[in-house]
Amino acid sequence: MAKFELKLPQMGESVAEATLTTWLKEVGDTVELDEAVFEIATDKVDSEVPSEVEGVLLEKRFDVDDVIKVGEVVAVIQVDGDVDDVLGDSGSADEEEEPVAEQVEALENQMVHVKESVSMAKPDFSSSERFYSPLVKNIAKEEGVSMEELEAIIGTGKEGRVTKTDIMAYLQDRSNGNARPAPTSAPKEQKPVEEAPRPAKMAEEKPKHAPIPVGHGDEVIPLTRMGKLIAQHMIDSVSTSAHVQSFVEVDVTNVVNWREKMKKAFEQREGEKLTFTPIFMEAVAVALKKFPMMNISLDGDKVIKKKNINLGMAAALPDGNLIVPVIKNADQLNLVGMAKTVNDLANRARNNQLKPDEVKDGTYTVTNVGSFGSVFGTPIINQPQVGILALGAIRKLPSVIETDQGEYIGIRSKMFLSHSYDHRVVNGALGGMFVKAVADYLEAWDVNREI
Repeated sequence: MAKFELKLPQMGESVAEATLTTWLKEVGDTVELDEAVFEIATDKVDSEVPSEVEGVLLEKRFDVDDVIKVGEVVAVIQVDGDVDDVLGDSGSADEEEEPVAEQVEALENQMVHVKESVSMAKPDFSSSERFYSPLVKNIAKEEGVSMEELEAIIGTGKEGRVTKTDIMAYLQDRSNGNARPAPTSAPKEQKPVEEAPRPAKMAEEKPKHAPIPVGHGDEVIPLTRMGKLIAQHMIDSVSTSAHVQSFVEVDVTNVVNWREKMKKAFEQREGEKLTFTPIFMEAVAVALKKFPMMNISLDGDKVIKKKNINLGMAAALPDGNLIVPVIKNADQLNLVGMAKTVNDLANRARNNQLKPDEVKDGTYTVTNVGSFGSVFGTPIINQPQVGILALGAIRKLPSVIETDQGEYIGIRSKMFLSHSYDHRVVNGALGGMFVKAVADYLEAWDVNREI
């Protein structure tokens, strides 16, 4: 018998840790090769971690909601026989744990005089109006940081949020005796904490609201982790960017007729469905090349002009949440490549199989509100971008058609493009010209185009 240590894999250059959200296997369960053992979540994406071997789950090293660093052993699987890429007997695992145990013991000895004055009870985060990330919560629990101490930390994140750097800096100061611990034994002596500047400021910024009464028969549904992240992201965007909208009606009759003519042959040849999305993405990429100042981010008083055109594609998930996979270097793809990329990202988004790197570094976002029947919308900008385009439903409408022989009424396929942009850096002229360029590209679609 041999033991294999299943570690948290690398999930992208920018991801160093993840939160364990669900164990899919219990100790004693049989694990197949490539079968998912547990689920993890980062601030980018949720994903499953599969087993690299067949065997029986012998040990679980972490609990749900624990924060795990990339490369740490999460589970131990017992396998039959001797496998070269499987770790040897239990002695080798014990030897690897010895240095870790020594470090933990040293850290505990260093912190013992501090922890004597700090309550070891887990903070009750439900009593706070302040938002704390799962990472900060876990650090607070592990290091014995009381709720009073946590509330007194001045956050440097958005909306005054406490970041990992903030709480680690506080712990360093506390270990050096420079931080003022919040007393927890006598409630009356907690006044110094109440006078700390940050909670007072937070009270001004975010006044408490009266709780919403829950009537008989009402159902209370807690927000999912992703739902909380989306809600906070939307609030941050509205409070950051000065949102302005421009709307353009587009005649997409040529696009509709061309797709109808080409879609069957395309699917037979490429094994992929030809939807409208890659066509719209191509039009947006062309417009961004023409108006590069829409492909920017604002960092304080500096504008960062992006070299690459990376298009975010908002995708609805089965649970009602939303995720935005990114088409990297979209301007370099032909229509076949764009269609394959769009279909691949959309399918894997719905099946929760996206990688963290596939939902980052977007420079502009497109969302299809027409798929739900909406004619137009006013989408919220995906920070730190400065624009987002909503695609309305395509409808057949009577329209005035101008020809050399005169004007007449005909039935045309039309839709609205709704462009939200950040008025801090994008004026009305640029915002309007950009969405008009997208419309012009679609209206001039070549019905004889080969693909």
